[in-house]
Amino acid sequence: MNIHEYQAKQLFAQYGVAVPNGEVCDTPEQAKAIADKLVAGGATMLVVKSQIHAGGRGKGTFKSGYKGGVKLCKTAAEVAEIAGNMLGQVLVTKQTGEDGRLVSKLLVADAPNIKKELYFAVLLDRATSQPVIMASTEGGVDIEEVAESTPEKIIKEWIDPAKGLYPYQARKVAVALGLGGALINSASKLIMGAYKTWWESDCAMLEINPLCIIENADGNDSVMAVDAKVSFDDNALYRHPDIQKMRDLAEEAELEIEASKFDLNYIKLDGNIACLVNGAGLAMATMDIIKHFGGEPANFLDVGGGASREQVTAAFKIILSDPNVQGILVNIFGGIMDCNVIATGIVEAVKETGLSLPLVVRLEGNNVEAGRKTLADSGLTISTGESMAEAAKKVVAEVAA
Repeated sequence: MNIHEYQAKQLFAQYGVAVPNGEVCDTPEQAKAIADKLVAGGATMLVVKSQIHAGGRGKGTFKSGYKGGVKLCKTAAEVAEIAGNMLGQVLVTKQTGEDGRLVSKLLVADAPNIKKELYFAVLLDRATSQPVIMASTEGGVDIEEVAESTPEKIIKEWIDPAKGLYPYQARKVAVALGLGGALINSASKLIMGAYKTWWESDCAMLEINPLCIIENADGNDSVMAVDAKVSFDDNALYRHPDIQKMRDLAEEAELEIEASKFDLNYIKLDGNIACLVNGAGLAMATMDIIKHFGGEPANFLDVGGGASREQVTAAFKIILSDPNVQGILVNIFGGIMDCNVIATGIVEAVKETGLSLPLVVRLEGNNVEAGRKTLADSGLTISTGESMAEAAKKVVAEVAA
């Protein structure tokens, strides 16, 4: 689950991570009121930031023609004008695709005097099964670009999950970023707070880009999280009802929302051959083999290791809600899962939905013979494949016919 920048900063503040003063709004009048309050508090520069679940907002363009989803200004009147140009408009960035995202909320905040931009993130290193801090002196740009062009500028610090982040490790990262003097303490406090946020909130990823060295009103420098991006482990959300309330369904695809109601992992793609698979790895392999034989997958759909007949029926309905789908490949390897349960679900789903598209099913594993018999005795037009390759070839050929 992803959240907005303003929500991430609210979460940061609870853990002592320094963030700019600001508030969220959904009308130009509210934006002006927030700006008036910030100016009265001493702010000399303000920033208005579109709140959507996508990066590249500053370089984005609204479909209205207005350029930039992040704007700097000096007065409350300017803030109100900018808010009027952004709210209710669709912002297109390199991450939204051509459809863009509707901007319904804005963050109006103090824009600090930035002296240098850095990069900071906490995520799970699956190779070592440990949390890892990633940092770089190259802030404000995509970390993928840094990794490709100057990988030596990426700092990594692994953390023992049983012991947590030690203060000396936070200082080590600060020094590696080229910080010295009082900035080491400022950065260390922020790093410790950010890691605690990641750990205690069950985050999948926490990114601050840019992490900035700023000049305060008193002339001293400090380190601040000027931007924030946080995503959470869906499997741990039951422990965080407060974080669950931050979910913005308007930022999620309709079919993906429907899939989540049945505990299905679904991601829509651009192809025309739908996949229904158990297990994320097998689902990815299924998409690969469809492309290998000249087809284009329409989705990633993992029904999990113990799907019920109801889930299979729901999965078929979600698949058929995509008008681009011209064929379906079901690829099930039964371990814990009973192949006959899946076969029964398939038969019920085909009858209930009145499916007329080509359907190819490959079953293997637990109780597979009973599953194949259920399909054969159904009286329905269902093709089968003994192997992934055979099933993929069949569905690609039937769709192309």
